[in-house]
Amino acid sequence: MKAMIDLVARHKSGQACGIYSVCSAHPLVIEATCAHARDADLDVVLIEATCNQVNQDGGYTGMTPDMFRDFVHDIARKVGLPVERVLLGGDHLGPNPWTGLSAEEAMAKAGVLIEQYVAAGFRKIHADCSMSCADDPTPLPEDTIARRAARLIKIAEATQARVGGEPCVYVIGTEVPVPGGAAEDLPELEVTTPEAALATIEAHRVIFAADGLSDAWARVIGVVVQPGVEFDHHKVIDYQPAKAVELSAALDAQSHIVFEAHSTDYQTPKALKTLVEDHFAILKVGPGVTFALREALWALDAIEREWIGADRASGFRQVAIERMKADPRNWSKYYHATGADLDFDLQYSLSDRIRYYWPDAEIAAAQAAMFANLTDNPPPMALVSQYLPGANAALRNSDLAATPARLVIAHIGATLETYRAACNPELESARA
Repeated sequence: MKAMIDLVARHKSGQACGIYSVCSAHPLVIEATCAHARDADLDVVLIEATCNQVNQDGGYTGMTPDMFRDFVHDIARKVGLPVERVLLGGDHLGPNPWTGLSAEEAMAKAGVLIEQYVAAGFRKIHADCSMSCADDPTPLPEDTIARRAARLIKIAEATQARVGGEPCVYVIGTEVPVPGGAAEDLPELEVTTPEAALATIEAHRVIFAADGLSDAWARVIGVVVQPGVEFDHHKVIDYQPAKAVELSAALDAQSHIVFEAHSTDYQTPKALKTLVEDHFAILKVGPGVTFALREALWALDAIEREWIGADRASGFRQVAIERMKADPRNWSKYYHATGADLDFDLQYSLSDRIRYYWPDAEIAAAQAAMFANLTDNPPPMALVSQYLPGANAALRNSDLAATPARLVIAHIGATLETYRAACNPELESARA
């Protein structure tokens, strides 16, 4: 992961540069990510899978690490992005999917998880052992978290030595609340204290040294902290730089470590840029891009009903809502409203639990029917512009026909563009 090490070195030398990481397994999101990287002429694009999305048991996507790698690489090739420019990462890799087991059983499964990720070519590894297992105290002591992380990184190092390729880079630490957005309404967040961030780093450094992982420690490039950004179902807590001044300065003495900020979804372009300037140089986005996907799909549903007619339309949006209600397992622990309020959350919650349902066979069939209807009967530009003005303008500017897939990809691309601009000030200066 020379590209990541070089990026961190440039940031530590005073450049306000960063990188964004897209966490999604939806094919249109991945295509949008690769197409945007191609069009923006980015040196590299970082795509990550989480331990719940992709693991040795298939995760909720049904994909193992090698399947996810092939899935991403196939899409990159399709859009003309060299696979060498695609960096693969694993997020929150640890015992999280198996916390109902004893710590030893869960860590054994986490070891297999790490081995499969590294063997498949993932080289940015977030080792996260912060969660309590069935026989653990809550919360876990920092020392226990660090020891478990070191155990997993030993496996990663041994696997990389066996399979070859670039050495791994590592991220340590975690954030609260859990990934994917808060389940309940959020009060004002407490920013991680400098003392807590440095204690996490020191605990891991000492244990890595004791476990013979000094070489790996030199490739620990990031620590996850809470800069004061988060979202729940209905609101976003925006970054407030004044509250993170001391945290921002905490890594001045750390020669090879920057902050990794999770849950940056829905932050403003100004906030994203300021986060990077304040040394949160790795920005994670997941629900933010799948929310944009849902926006575009809902817009296409509206265009189809207005252009094709309700009697011949696919009913895509209604099918999706009905399927979510018929199978509530992916949202019932998170959404507690009823009636119209529940319908609103199912569609518009910022935590975007609908993203778990796109692979559903009935929803996928309805989407295919909607795309076919709009391909066989292209709507007029005025109607497309009514519902997707930005995407329509982007496609016209590129002399591309406004097909359903291209409209979705262009709409997602607008979200990705805010991250690119925040992370690449040198490109902004060159274009000015």
